[in-house]
Amino acid sequence: DDVADSIKTNILNQKNGLFLVTWPTGSWKTTSLISMIEYLNTNRKEHIITIEDPIEFIFEQKNCLISQRELWSDTLSYWNAMRSAMREDPDIIFVWEIRDPETAEAALNLAETGHLVFSTLHTKTAASTVYRLISLFPSEIQDSIKDRIAQSLLGVQSQYLLQTKDWKSRVGLYEFMVNSTAVRNDIRKNAWRQIDAIIETSRQLGMISHLEYAKRLIADWRI
Repeated sequence: DDVADSIKTNILNQKNGLFLVTWPTGSWKTTSLISMIEYLNTNRKEHIITIEDPIEFIFEQKNCLISQRELWSDTLSYWNAMRSAMREDPDIIFVWEIRDPETAEAALNLAETGHLVFSTLHTKTAASTVYRLISLFPSEIQDSIKDRIAQSLLGVQSQYLLQTKDWKSRVGLYEFMVNSTAVRNDIRKNAWRQIDAIIETSRQLGMISHLEYAKRLIADWRI
């Protein structure tokens, strides 16, 4: 669909930056990220490192070299695994979840040093994701963090599942934000509440809001 095409164009062709998939537990965030990693595994020739809790899917190496690490079995923390990953010359890193300032700092560092980083947060919208990422850090450094996020963030996909109209299955409801010039300016100005309005008016850039996506599902008689 349009979201998948926009992700391929805006995210999966990039060489560096941070992309986040968000929503609380049970929204198939990991499934979405696994499909993105599998696309990269098929279409690029890179070194991919995953840091997971737990490992849910074993990748078959295709065009990429893939190293999978599990929290507690192979490493004691995301931060420690991400620091170690820097010595292994990866191109793409998948971190199961950003939970604390140390992991967020490591993710930004990796994105800033030429790596493509994928991770998740337990937030419900792109705007709240930006706020949450900034708020992980102490207030005295948040101004500099806003600049770093504005520069490194590629986009946010927020998703959850709805019952289909026939009650036989579930279907994903998505919001997709690209870090456009307008979004970057609002992040730097701490005007993250304006991001919702930018998404609503930026369909030409591949963005879509939950409301617009829901309207499409209703029009297609899927919900």
